[in-house]
Amino acid sequence: MIRRLLGMAWVAACLALAGCGGAGGGDGGTTPGGHDKIPIGYYGDLSGKTSTFGTSTQEGINLAVDGLNQKPPLGREFDIHSVDDQGRPEIANTVVNKLLTKDNVVAVLGEVASSNSLAAAPLCQRQKVPMITPASTNVKVTKVGDYIYRICFIDPFQGYVMAKFAIDDLKARKAATLTDVSSDYSQGLASAFKDTFTKMGGQIVREASYQQGDTDYNGQLSSIKAAGPDIIFIPGYYTEVGTIGRQARDQGIKIPLLGGDGWDSPKLFEGAGDKLEGCYFSNHYSAENKDPRVQDFVKSYKAKYNGKVPDAMAALAFDATRILADAIQRAGSTDGDKIRDAIAKTANFPGVTGNITIDQDRNAKKPAVVLQIKGTGYKYVTTINPS
Repeated sequence: MIRRLLGMAWVAACLALAGCGGAGGGDGGTTPGGHDKIPIGYYGDLSGKTSTFGTSTQEGINLAVDGLNQKPPLGREFDIHSVDDQGRPEIANTVVNKLLTKDNVVAVLGEVASSNSLAAAPLCQRQKVPMITPASTNVKVTKVGDYIYRICFIDPFQGYVMAKFAIDDLKARKAATLTDVSSDYSQGLASAFKDTFTKMGGQIVREASYQQGDTDYNGQLSSIKAAGPDIIFIPGYYTEVGTIGRQARDQGIKIPLLGGDGWDSPKLFEGAGDKLEGCYFSNHYSAENKDPRVQDFVKSYKAKYNGKVPDAMAALAFDATRILADAIQRAGSTDGDKIRDAIAKTANFPGVTGNITIDQDRNAKKPAVVLQIKGTGYKYVTTINPS
């Protein structure tokens, strides 16, 4: 009971970050007390093929803001300006330009897809407006510049996690990869997996590819089947992975299929049905985690969104929003340079997805979990920490 009460106290504290006096810019409207609100931009896929990612991210942000605005940083409420990039890099560039030049946001949250983050991050860098991506794992994202941050792990670590799991837990020695060549995320994750798997003594027996939007993968799967791998690593998004899984099983391929956090969506099962039963993917957190901070987050999210279980995108967005609020509070200002410097000093922030420390490359160092698909849900298997 004491542990539970402590967990509830932690959530209450994190949902109501207190602010200190300070100046700042922005024209996001006014609070009931007459103070300017703090305009924050959010861009994500709200209507395209990966819209479950964008919707979950938006929900996580809104849940965090509900709590933050009860006692907001600097005494000024967050005012979220959300824009839909339809999951397309060229639109991400356009809508983020609007956030920066017309909405005058002081910081930007988003995107999930690495290709979309890479399209918009240079704009934020040039305008000196801090951007925090909750979930873009491609290593190139934060290399855009010193105003670009992330609070998720990066592809080299995620690739390491799944290669280590394949070798140590599944005893795999031969692997095939099926990569989306139109996705920076997929290519980066495949590269990291292959590098670690071979260094640990494994062999890549076949490399195949596809492009986002494809619907027939039988040729690639036939080639992979002939190579005789122990596992197939498919670092794609749920939009294609479900169909790939179904076609693989229809061909009689019974070996485990492995993937990354791009699998995490209830729509994965629309394409796969039960064909991905028993398969594995890496992710940022598990809703089964008994940590009080996780369980209180899950409870609050379910209460706000009609019983919906929060996925990793929602949890990461929740953490990213609170980290931004914490940075603004510590900066005592909404000045871009000061917010940037405060984000860079984030250390051991108690997130739902783990304790978060931002390193010198503006990336988060944190563990990953491996989940197994069971029915239309995910079962926690193990946690793998950075080596």
